[in-house]
Amino acid sequence: MRNRANMFPFLIISDYLILIRENKTWSEALRYCREHHINLVSVTTAATQSWVAKTAEGASTTHVWLGLRFTCTFRFWFWITYEQGCYQNWAQGHGPAGSEECGHTGAMQSGGDHRWVSLPETDKLNFICYTCDGK
Repeated sequence: MRNRANMFPFLIISDYLILIRENKTWSEALRYCREHHINLVSVTTAATQSWVAKTAEGASTTHVWLGLRFTCTFRFWFWITYEQGCYQNWAQGHGPAGSEECGHTGAMQSGGDHRWVSLPETDKLNFICYTCDGK
C-alpha cells in the first residue's frame, strides 16, 4: 500500500478507498468523488464494511458519508452505485427500521462499532470515495 499521508495531509488511502478529510454536504461529497475519483463508497458485504470502517477511523468528523440515499418517491434506501446486497449495519432507530426521512442520506460512525445512520444531507462530514489508485 502506498502511503501518501505526508504528501496530502487531507487524504488517507487504503487499497481502493480514499478518505477525504474535508467537510462537505452529501451532494458536495458525491460531486467531489465523481469528479476526482469514482464514486462514494457502497457497503454491501461484511468484508467491505470492515474495510470501510478501518478507513473511516482516520476521519476528523464523528461520521463519514457513504453512497447511501433514501428515496422519498419509492420509500426505500439504495446505494447510488446500484450495487445490491443483503448486508446491513444500521444503528438502532436508523434506516429501514427507523428514520426514513426525505432529504436524508447514509453515513457511517467513524469510531465505535461503525454503524450506519441516517443524517440530513445538508450536514457537513468527511467522506469515503472509491478510487483507482490502489496498491
